[in-house]
Amino acid sequence: MKALILSGGKGTRLRPLTHTNAKQLIPIANKPILFYVIEAIRDSGIKDIGIVVGQTKDEIRGATGDGKRWGVKITYIEQESPLGLAHAVKISRPFLKKENFIVFLGDNLIRSGIKTLVEDFTRKKPNAQILLAKVSHPEQFGVGELKGNRITRLEEKPKKPKSDLALVGVYMFDSKIFDAVAHIKPSGRGELEITDAIQWLIDNGLTVTPHIITGWWKDTGKVEDILEANRLILEGFEQRIEGTVDSKSELEGKVVIERGAKIIDSVIRGPVIIGKDSTIRRSYIGPFTSVYYGVNIENSEIEHSIILEHCHITGIKRIEDSLIGQNVNLLKSKSKPLAYRIIAGDSSRVEVI
Repeated sequence: MKALILSGGKGTRLRPLTHTNAKQLIPIANKPILFYVIEAIRDSGIKDIGIVVGQTKDEIRGATGDGKRWGVKITYIEQESPLGLAHAVKISRPFLKKENFIVFLGDNLIRSGIKTLVEDFTRKKPNAQILLAKVSHPEQFGVGELKGNRITRLEEKPKKPKSDLALVGVYMFDSKIFDAVAHIKPSGRGELEITDAIQWLIDNGLTVTPHIITGWWKDTGKVEDILEANRLILEGFEQRIEGTVDSKSELEGKVVIERGAKIIDSVIRGPVIIGKDSTIRRSYIGPFTSVYYGVNIENSEIEHSIILEHCHITGIKRIEDSLIGQNVNLLKSKSKPLAYRIIAGDSSRVEVI
C-alpha cells in the first residue's frame, strides 16, 4: 500500500503567512504540520509516499528531502496548478500504479493516527473508505450523508448541508478510483472534486465504507485551528529541559526548553515549548505557547500563541491568541509623538486597543 500527501494548495486562508511559506510547514508545537502527517503514515506501516506539490515545491522538498529521516521513501509529483483533489490523484497514477493507497491532506491532523484505519481497510477490502467527523459548520467542508452504515451522498461545501458529518482529509482507495476520476467533470469552481469521484463509485454500485472518528481532528487551514491544534498537542508533552534556566527564572507545569535556549529572569508557565537557540529575558510566557528557534523575547508577555523562527519581540505588554510569522520585529517605540507604526503585508489582520 502506498500513500499520497497533497501539499499543493495555496493556503489563502492563512495569508499573509502563506504568501512566502508553505502552509504545510507552519510549525505546531515546534514541528511542521507536514511532519506529523508523514509520521502518521509511517506509523501505519506505509513506507512509500508520494507528495503532490505546487508553487511551494522547493520549500517542501527542502524540508522533507528523500524521507530517510523517517525511514520512508518520498517521491515528488508536481501539480502545475491546484485543480482539485481528484486531479491530484489522476496525475499521481504513474506513481500509484495499481496498488491500494491512502490520500492524506498535508494540513490535516488526526491525533490518534491512522494505523487501525489502514488495517481496517486492508482487512475489509472496500473500493474506498472515507473518514467523517461531526463539526459545527459543515458548510465549510465536504459533507457525507449516511443511511444506516451506508453512504448515500457526498457534497462539496454545500450551502445547506444535510448532515453535520464533514469529510476528514484522509481517504483510502483501490484502483477503481481512477475509473471514477475519468468519468467526472470539473465543478463550478473549475476543480475535479474528490467528492464527485467517490459519489461516482457509490452510484455505480462499488463499495464505499464510512468511518466516523471520535478523537480530535483538525483541518489546520485557519489560524484559530492551528492555535487549537497547538494547544492539544502541547497538553500531551512531558517536561524536558535541554537549554539553560537561570536562578531568577521560574518554570511551572509542563515546559520544554530545547537545546541552546536560554531563560533569563523570566516566568514560563506550561504547557509551553521554547525552541532551539531562543532567548527569553525578563518576560512571561504563558500556557499553550510555542516559540520556534532563534527567537528573542524581552520584557514581554505572551500566551496561547505561536511565534515562528527568528522573531524579535521587545517591550510588548501582552500578546495572546496570535500567530506571528518568521523574522518579525515587534517592539514598543519610545519616540514621540506616541503612535502606532505598522508595516503589514497583504491580507494581514492587526488588532489594537
